Amino acid sequence: VQLQASGGGLVQPGGSLGLSCAASGLTLNDYAIGWFRQAPGKERKGVSCATRNNGGSYYPDSVKGRFTISIDNAKNTVYLQMNSLKPEDTAVYYCAISSVYYYCSGYGSESETDYWGQGTQVTVSS
Repeated sequence: VQLQASGGGLVQPGGSLGLSCAASGLTLNDYAIGWFRQAPGKERKGVSCATRNNGGSYYPDSVKGRFTISIDNAKNTVYLQMNSLKPEDTAVYYCAISSVYYYCSGYGSESETDYWGQGTQVTVSS
C-alpha cells in the first residue's frame, strides 16, 4: 500500500493551492480519507475528512469554506483544494486513510489511521 502526496509549494496569502494523494494497493473508495497538517512545534491536526464511499465531507472551522476534499475514483486519487490561503495554513500536509467508520467524527484520528502518505510542505508567505 502506498499513498503518494504531491502539490505542495509556496503561495502568497489569498492564493490557492491544490494537493493530491494517489493511492496504490487499495481502493480509496473503501476507506475514510483524511488530510492532516502539522505546523512547526504544533500537533498534527485533521483539516478535512471524507467518509467511505464519499458519503460526506467534514472540515474544522479553521478551514471551512476555504478547503475542499474530493476523490477521483477512476484515478484512485484524493485531492485537497485550498483557497484563500493564510500564513497560518503553513504546515506539512499529510493524506491518510482509515477503515474505521467513525474516522471523520473528529476530522480524522491519528490513532485510527491505517496508512499515511508522506508529507508535502505548504508555505503561505508574501
